[in-house]
Amino acid sequence: MATRRWFHAHVSGQQAEELLISQGQDGSFLCRPSQTVQGDFTLSVRRGPEVTHIKIQNSGDYYDLYGGEKFATLGELVSFYMENPGALREKSGIVIELKMPHNSEEITAERWYHSALTGREAETLLLAKGQDGSYLVRASVHNPGFYVLSARVEEKVSHVIIRNKDGRFDVGGGAVFESLTSLVEHYKKNPMVETSGIVITLKHPYHATSFLPANVGQRVSELQKQTKDVYGKSGFWEEFEQLQQQECKHLYSRREGARPENKPKNRYKNILPFDHTRVILDCSDPSTVGSDYINANYISGEVPGSERKYIATQGCMPATVNDFWKMVWQENTRVIVMTTNEVERGRNKCTRYWPEKEQSIVYGKIHVYTTDEVSNVIYIQKELLIHHEDEDGEGRVIYHFHFKAWPDHGTPQDPGAVLGYLEDVNSRQKQDESVGPIVVHCSAGIGRTGTFIVIDMIINLIDYQGWDEEIDIQKTILIIRAQRSGMVQTEQQYKFVYMAIQQYVDSHHALLKVGENYGNLNFPAKNKGSDAGASAAGASEPLYSNTSGN
Repeated sequence: MATRRWFHAHVSGQQAEELLISQGQDGSFLCRPSQTVQGDFTLSVRRGPEVTHIKIQNSGDYYDLYGGEKFATLGELVSFYMENPGALREKSGIVIELKMPHNSEEITAERWYHSALTGREAETLLLAKGQDGSYLVRASVHNPGFYVLSARVEEKVSHVIIRNKDGRFDVGGGAVFESLTSLVEHYKKNPMVETSGIVITLKHPYHATSFLPANVGQRVSELQKQTKDVYGKSGFWEEFEQLQQQECKHLYSRREGARPENKPKNRYKNILPFDHTRVILDCSDPSTVGSDYINANYISGEVPGSERKYIATQGCMPATVNDFWKMVWQENTRVIVMTTNEVERGRNKCTRYWPEKEQSIVYGKIHVYTTDEVSNVIYIQKELLIHHEDEDGEGRVIYHFHFKAWPDHGTPQDPGAVLGYLEDVNSRQKQDESVGPIVVHCSAGIGRTGTFIVIDMIINLIDYQGWDEEIDIQKTILIIRAQRSGMVQTEQQYKFVYMAIQQYVDSHHALLKVGENYGNLNFPAKNKGSDAGASAAGASEPLYSNTSGN
């Protein structure tokens, strides 16, 4: 599983019921230490308005549900029953489903904490990307509720168990600390010595970039802190610099854009599309070199089914307007997003490629007629009717969204304005699921264009996978930078993505709170346990008890 935050180290049976009834839904579950058998665990699952408690045995050699399948770790047991519906049943045969983990609060917001890493993954990261003295802290796989300090020492990685007893932390002797942060700060100043004599020094935190959507506020607070080194930069600067360094690894060909025939079609001579994702114009003249070229790339999202969801392109030039409309027709695009003004700071940023309201212009073989225009303080929405002179049938309606409040060399003051704009864009796109990709452009087609696309991608990812799976803004930008170079161009834009996601999350939680006040989001708080038995393949004893003390 992506995380093991379904484990609640300090929750009783009664508290588990209260959490799952008040905050969960049918199929929500959590895992907690048994209150009756030391070393064992209990799986608490919400089933309608009730909560079922299932005993998990820790034999010392394996974990099981007192019979049935056996597992090396608690995480593997939970993953198995999540991924194999029907494997967990009552004795009567009724299936008990583990649908959605109810996650515990993060133990710390520190960026050196990686909740989802295994020991092997920590070693791979620290050896490949760290240096002597690099370290991180992760949740223990084999000892739920405990943590592990992984540190690189002399080209190897040492792992130190951090015990957690009643919310107090130690490394097996010596000082006891009230938090993981205070423990790490202590050992940064006081190196550990292993029994072998190897000295573990904590010099360079290896920071995680993934986090749960609900924790974006904490993440932003951590990233806003200034580092204590000589540069005094913030965490945003550090993450963006990592991004810039990894960008150098994208050595993809841009041969087509560099052809002499295509150079005049590039607004900026060094901002060229990658060949492997470039949009190829089908209706080109085979005898004319470069007639299939436009400075544009397909951009795919992380959500399954989002292949070629966007086209990122530069602002039109006088010589490329016809090609732009060829692309829009070819790709069956119905929504165009423009995040630049025609002129900014006295410089032309995009040639106008649409007619005035109730007027028509022919661009090559594409006839464009502006049927309507609505304006507000944030953007102008135009409704365009286009048709191809070589094709029969009705024309196509194109919605053109011109965002006016996004400054060149900056970001909008209010992330909410972009979120509202994005919602309106998507409402038009979703009117017909068969339509082609959204065309997004600014001037160069990388900075504002990339920022808009990443915000939309992250929101789609949250909506698709839910609030209990981690998101990684840096990773998402790396994904789209492998499709078009330089997407999200500045640290300020990088920070703006975080701010927009934070506002999206805050708005979501505000709506949930309103819904809860009306009492229509959850089952009534009914704490009645079931008294049936449960079974799994090979089990000889009942697999759960409805006694909340377990």
